[in-house]
Amino acid sequence: MGPPVAVGPPVDVGFERPRQAAVTLATFAVLSVLVAGAAALTYRWYFRDEIPEGVTVLLGVSVVALYLNTTSLGAIAIGESPALLEPQSVFFNVVSLGVAAVIAPGGRYVGDRLAVDVFALSGARQLEGELSGIVRAVGRFTAVTLPPVEEIGDMDTYDPVSPEKKAEMAGKTLLFARKLSGEELRERLVARVKTDHGVGHVDVDVTDDGAIDYFAVGSRAAGLGPTLAPGSAAVAVAADPPNNATAGDAVQLWRTDPEPKRVASGELRGVAGDAATVALDESDAERLAEEESYRIVTLPSEPQADREFASLLRTADETMAAITVGAGSALEGSTVGDVAVVVAAVRPEDGSVQPIPPRSYAFDPGDLVYLVGRPDALRRFEADAGGERAEPAVAAPTDAEVDSGTGSGDESEAGAGTESDEGTQRS
Repeated sequence: MGPPVAVGPPVDVGFERPRQAAVTLATFAVLSVLVAGAAALTYRWYFRDEIPEGVTVLLGVSVVALYLNTTSLGAIAIGESPALLEPQSVFFNVVSLGVAAVIAPGGRYVGDRLAVDVFALSGARQLEGELSGIVRAVGRFTAVTLPPVEEIGDMDTYDPVSPEKKAEMAGKTLLFARKLSGEELRERLVARVKTDHGVGHVDVDVTDDGAIDYFAVGSRAAGLGPTLAPGSAAVAVAADPPNNATAGDAVQLWRTDPEPKRVASGELRGVAGDAATVALDESDAERLAEEESYRIVTLPSEPQADREFASLLRTADETMAAITVGAGSALEGSTVGDVAVVVAAVRPEDGSVQPIPPRSYAFDPGDLVYLVGRPDALRRFEADAGGERAEPAVAAPTDAEVDSGTGSGDESEAGAGTESDEGTQRS
């Protein structure tokens, strides 16, 4: 026979021995706290978020149950017979697991708070709640606190973010390096909110010291609708597409019974088994029969720049808008080269659309300006176009205006309150 294997004594403690029972329960409590705290710290380090309470309770109970089972099985393996089914042993084990479940949330809190302090001192960028005294003393970071739920707005023309998502991000404090400029701080903040909370778009005005003046969020556009041109529709049909057909291919739909006949032409948007989604003119879509099967023929063609642009714009921070310049507004008399957004086209009040206007083009009252830019830049352009700002952010006064003591700021005051008839459109 081989040498005896050393196995720890089984936990065979009852409440008839109060001192030993108290020591054992205290040991289990400490073990549960340590495991829950380590899990909370690791979770905060890896996911930069607070671990769910149920997970730590499960871990705290599991480690105690594992110890009880391991010691009991070890005793059985060496020939002993622990009183596992005795009422006092069962009661003690249940109490042990209950103590672990009650104590585990305390370990979760301690581990999470420790992680917050440690990661803040080492350069982490997120804290929840108030900053600890240690972080305040160090002062190496710019703290940006997100506004409460009621002050988180919805971005125009974007799908709103759910109230639960807003409540999740409300009041959170994010840490950033103090050396960042105002624009760099804004970019880091936008990227962090998108990453942590799954928000598609963020429009924020933040000062260099981390104070938020404006904060709005929106969901990213999804589905085929935003990419369909006016007068077109997407239809799912039973079809037999080529094996190498992919989304974006120019295709033709052919009816094979009773004789081959081309029914419509369009663009393939998706394939799933024997079903294909095709974007085509509304008039062609009305002629398709639901019960009929079609054959799809792929046509050679170059990639469509408009489709690529629409696809890229959906994933970018920039969006499109159409804004009317109001009479007496801060933008009246300024040029395309003065604004901080891309001017794709201008439609004068009494003229035809001018695509890609020159930088020297001066805005006149009633001009409908088609823009591409970030939501915050479009919002400032809209404010200037409506005469709502005393000092325009996109146009600088000329030397003559400076010498005469007048400028675009006076023009803005003169035109304050002027509303555009056509309003603002965005896509």
